[in-house]
Amino acid sequence: MSKKDIEKFQKTIWDFYKHNKRNFPWRNTKNPYHILVSEIMLQQTQADRVVVFYQRWIKRFPTIASLAGVKFSEIYPFWQGLGYNRRALALQKTAQKVIKEFKGTLPSDILLLEELPGIGPYTARAVSIFSFNTPVTCIETNIRRVFIHEFFPQKEDVNDKEILILAERALDKKNSKEWHYALMDYGAYLKSQVPNPNRRHKNYTLQSKFEGSLRQIRGTTLRMLSGKSMDIKELSKRLKKATLQTPARIEKVILALEKEGLIKSNKKIYSLN
Repeated sequence: MSKKDIEKFQKTIWDFYKHNKRNFPWRNTKNPYHILVSEIMLQQTQADRVVVFYQRWIKRFPTIASLAGVKFSEIYPFWQGLGYNRRALALQKTAQKVIKEFKGTLPSDILLLEELPGIGPYTARAVSIFSFNTPVTCIETNIRRVFIHEFFPQKEDVNDKEILILAERALDKKNSKEWHYALMDYGAYLKSQVPNPNRRHKNYTLQSKFEGSLRQIRGTTLRMLSGKSMDIKELSKRLKKATLQTPARIEKVILALEKEGLIKSNKKIYSLN
């Protein structure tokens, strides 16, 4: 793409953002911890749904220290409904590691962020960009949708390496934070306007159905144990009735949740950790 093509693209994005900027509470802070919370919550979850959860979480756990010192059973009620509950546990483990190794302050260095539990390359870059305006690129679902739509209108099997080349050329290095918000907002808009360009990405996959999945058993187990304990016989019986799953699948999930540290057992009496 020529310099003129890139400049035209930048104008399209900025013009759209000027008149259609979305407002979310995590966009009104530079607190790295608060931004990390929003990014973890936004994984696999639409932004509009996250707002209420984010606000409740920050009110209850306003600092890294306030999160690091509680049990998962105290955290779960503030995460329940978001799904993928391992994210909440990873957040707490990150908080504990930051207290221990970084004196309670999230590092700005992307490589250091990636070493924290539950933080991958995208989340590390996003935290650094939105907290410190770091002049680097990042790619998530909406941003990927924008670049495929604008630069690969007919191409199949587009990969992130191709997208990153263009993203780096288009990056506004002086205003990386707002530039990425602008890309996200334009991508969210495209979702309702055109057939999903992300279907032409090399690694595109449809999310599996929740009903009948192991995720359903996991979520149901945690809800049943929220605020109460239950012996294995009763828990298995209730899970079978609620999910219509086989005893083997139910046992597999219970063992996995215990291994991950989300639940615990004492003489086969189960509760949240």
